[in-house]
Amino acid sequence: MDKLRIVGGTPLSGRIVIGGAKNAALPLMCASLLTSEKVTLENVPYLADITTMAKLLMQHGMLLSMRDPAGTLFSEEGSSGRYSRELTMHAKEITSITAPYELVRTMRASILVLGPLLAREGRAKVSLPGGCAIGTRPIDMHLTAMQALGAKITLEEGYVLAEAPTGLKGAEIHFEKVSVGATENVLMAASLAEGTTIIHNAAREPEIGDLADMLNSMGANIEGAGTETITIRGVSALSGTTHRVIADRIETGSYLAAIAMAGGELELVDARLDTLGCVIDAMEQVGVHVEQKDDYLRVWRNGSGLKPMAISTQPYPDFPTDMQAQMMTVLTQAQGDSPITETIFENRFMHVPELTRMGANISVNGNTATVHGRTPLKGAPVMATDLRASVSLVIAALGAEGETIVNRIYHLDRGYERLEEKLTLCGAKISRIR
Repeated sequence: MDKLRIVGGTPLSGRIVIGGAKNAALPLMCASLLTSEKVTLENVPYLADITTMAKLLMQHGMLLSMRDPAGTLFSEEGSSGRYSRELTMHAKEITSITAPYELVRTMRASILVLGPLLAREGRAKVSLPGGCAIGTRPIDMHLTAMQALGAKITLEEGYVLAEAPTGLKGAEIHFEKVSVGATENVLMAASLAEGTTIIHNAAREPEIGDLADMLNSMGANIEGAGTETITIRGVSALSGTTHRVIADRIETGSYLAAIAMAGGELELVDARLDTLGCVIDAMEQVGVHVEQKDDYLRVWRNGSGLKPMAISTQPYPDFPTDMQAQMMTVLTQAQGDSPITETIFENRFMHVPELTRMGANISVNGNTATVHGRTPLKGAPVMATDLRASVSLVIAALGAEGETIVNRIYHLDRGYERLEEKLTLCGAKISRIR
C-alpha cells in the first residue's frame, strides 16, 4: 500500500495549477445520463472517484472516452500548463437501471444516478452508498424529494428501488436542512419532470451553480442556482453539450493551508477567488495573504506569526467542513486557543489523534475541538482516516521538523490529483513510497 514520505521545513515557491473540482465533476458526469446525445466535460480531474463514477456509468450503458488522461502540469520552462483533459460521455441507450453495491459502496456520490435514471427511464435500482467514514450522511432527503416528484420508493436488501412509470411531476420541495447532494439530485430529476419544481432551502455551493449552468446549456430551464430558492421548469428532452468543470475550491484552500504551514509564496493558477467563500476571510485572519492576479492567486504568509480564531463549519458560503481538518492543522501554529465547531458531520475529528502524535495540543468536547497553540510539530508515522484528514496530515508534515510517513493515502488519491508532484515542483521534500 502506498505511503507518502515528507521531510518538513522547506518553504514552498512556484506555480500550481488548480484542477477541476471533483465535487463538481461527479454530478456533471451523472447529468450526462439525462440525454441520448454526447456530453463533453473539459478540465476533468484524474482521480479515483472519477474512475469509479466512470465505471458506474458504463454499467448503465454509457460510452466514455478520455483525451489526455495524464494531463499536464508545467512546461520545461516552468510556466503553468493547463489541463487539457476531456471526458466525452454518450448514453445513447440506458442498458441497465441498476447501480450495484460493488461500485457504489466506496463512493457516496453514486446516489446521484438516482434522479437522472428516474427522470429518463422511470425507474432505478441503486445500492445504498458508502464513502469516507466521517458520519452517517443519510440519504433520506434524496428519497423524500424523489417521492415529492411522484416516485414510489422502497428499500429492499440494501437497495433503493424507485419507480415513476408515468413520469416525474413538478413539486415544491422544502429541505429541512441544506443538502448539496439532494439539491443536485432534484436539479437533474426535475429538469425532465412535467411542470415546475421549486426547491426551498437549496444548497448554494458553487458546484450547484456549475451543474445548473451545464443543464441549462443542455436545454433545461433553471433559475436561482446559487440562492436558497431554485426554480426548475421541466422540459421534454435535453441535448448534448460541452462544459468546463470549475476549479476545485477545496484544493485551492488546501494549498493556502500549505503556505500557512510551510511558508513561502505560491501562484495558484486558475483558482477562483469568487468560489472560496469564508475560506479567504479565515486565511487572511490567521495570517495568509491572497492577491488576485489575471489568471492566478498570489498567496504568501505574513512574517509576524499566525493568529488564533474561532471556526464553525456551516453550509456555503460559510466555512466548509471540507476545510476543517486543514485549518485545524494551521491553527496548531497560531499563538493562542482556537475553538473549532463541526456542525456537519459527527465523526470528523478523527485526524486529531494523528496531529497529536506530531505534537499538537488539541482537546475535544463533543462537536468542538479546541486547538491550543503554538506547539511545534515533529515528524511521526501517521495514518489517514478520510480524504480531508489525509491532506491535513500532509500539510502538517510540510511544517514539521523531521520526517513524516503518511499511511493509507488511498483516501488522498480520491480527491487530490498528483499532490506530491505539484508540491515537489514547488520545493517540498515529498515522495510516494511502498
